Amino acid sequence: MEIGGGSSPQASSKVSKFSVLVLHGPNLNLLGLREPGIYGVSTLAQIDSQLVKLGKSLDTVVHPVQSNHEGILVDTIHDARDRHHGIVVNAGAYTHTSIALRDAIAAVQIPTVEVHLSNIYKRETFRHHSYLAAVVVGQISGFGANSYYLGLQALVAYLEGLAKL
Repeated sequence: MEIGGGSSPQASSKVSKFSVLVLHGPNLNLLGLREPGIYGVSTLAQIDSQLVKLGKSLDTVVHPVQSNHEGILVDTIHDARDRHHGIVVNAGAYTHTSIALRDAIAAVQIPTVEVHLSNIYKRETFRHHSYLAAVVVGQISGFGANSYYLGLQALVAYLEGLAKL
């Protein structure tokens, strides 16, 4: 569960422009096996590998973390404060249930993009509500593994816009 090298975003920017935490929530460790008709056939390791590769092309270091435990996800968000410039998060089912994750994202004030593999608005009604939506920069859903890649690209573009201010 690597979170980063412990240096501040300012120190790491000498090597790369940005450092981004990619946070995967519960059951995403089962990607490729779990309901491939909904979530696709890509494994989490494949998605993470592609994110790291895409990050390099965007002059961004990507730090993927997955946990099935809400408290670990909250702690990881808290720890991101002095380590990362942005967060891409797929909170899985916690999207629809976790005020704690919502509050953690709001508290750290790190630009965050919410992503989902499936289109949560075409699924069960309980999935239509996201506790995170009100505290993130934006939300991307329904494009399978590409949701992550689009989310990373959107976040880096957002961060570049902030850097120009």
